[in-house]
Amino acid sequence: MSRVYNFSAGPAMLPEAVLRQAQDELLDWHGAGASIMEMSHRGKEFVSVAADAERDVRELLGVPNNYKVLFLQGGASTQFATIPMNLLRGKANADYILTGAWGKKAISDAKKYCTVNVAASSEDEKFMSIPPFDSWSLQKNAAYVHYTPNETIGGVEFHWVPDTGDVPLVADYSSTILSRPIDVAKFGLIYAGAQKNIGPAGVTLVIVRDDLIGEVLPTTPSVFDYAKQAEADSMLNTPPTYAIYLAGLVFQWVKAQGGLAAMAAINERKATKLYAAIDGSSFYSNPVEKASRSWMNVPFILADPELDKEFLTGATAAGLTTLQGHRSVGGMRASIYNAMPESGVDALVAYMADFEKRKA
Repeated sequence: MSRVYNFSAGPAMLPEAVLRQAQDELLDWHGAGASIMEMSHRGKEFVSVAADAERDVRELLGVPNNYKVLFLQGGASTQFATIPMNLLRGKANADYILTGAWGKKAISDAKKYCTVNVAASSEDEKFMSIPPFDSWSLQKNAAYVHYTPNETIGGVEFHWVPDTGDVPLVADYSSTILSRPIDVAKFGLIYAGAQKNIGPAGVTLVIVRDDLIGEVLPTTPSVFDYAKQAEADSMLNTPPTYAIYLAGLVFQWVKAQGGLAAMAAINERKATKLYAAIDGSSFYSNPVEKASRSWMNVPFILADPELDKEFLTGATAAGLTTLQGHRSVGGMRASIYNAMPESGVDALVAYMADFEKRKA
């Protein structure tokens, strides 16, 4: 078997070491004679797995003690509605920053529960940049400010954290969580779907400050109530046990790599190599403002779109898969999350240079 370099935006590749450990433990977890998938979420075996996962992610991210860590179902998209259900707390409006497709979806769902003020947007510029902070129209009475630090489709990323004062800052970290250190204390709530940097699809990480929970909209279902989930250790209903187990293995793997500072150095180096290959060519281009380019998702366009299909066919033959850009954007997109080794980026850069030499 020969594994490919999988540049998918999500579900994305997982570290090979994690997959091998999961394979070794699949039929018999730690001598229990059964798979962790088969065990009760109330049993001591899985409870220990969940506790270890929470401990490790708290350690990696430096989560303060006054924050709850939840492992929930439904994907990050479920949080688009769950956040206003929990965080409005008697207020009628919230601020949103619009920098891409995922921010737009978050706004659409939030509008069902409150008045949304789009405090800043780069839509007129086709989401190719981050609006400068001094242009934002924030409201002092907003329940919270929501933004998306990294937009996977357009490849746009914040390389700074907005200062929203006393108004809680909420961030969809789905595609950039664990890629570098962050100061959790600057946020009221962080959420992230797992299938990019945490593990397989099926679990969503939510980190929320204690004082923001416990006052939900009256129509909020129990499983969407952060306070109730926190009280039940994320087990108000049966949790996605195997996804949490795999996320825990990923947390251990990140720690073994040296933690988030080490991951940041690797991720910045990978992105720098790929952007250098694009910028040093007249055959490839990246449309995103340089200061707003993503470390995680790198879109690029061929000078002749008629060559797209041939580029992708050749890339797949070379073991470089899932490089086709999002259907709404076109072109190519290389997602280079934590699990993408530097050798994968090197292989892509070499293939791009060879293809250009043959086709330019």
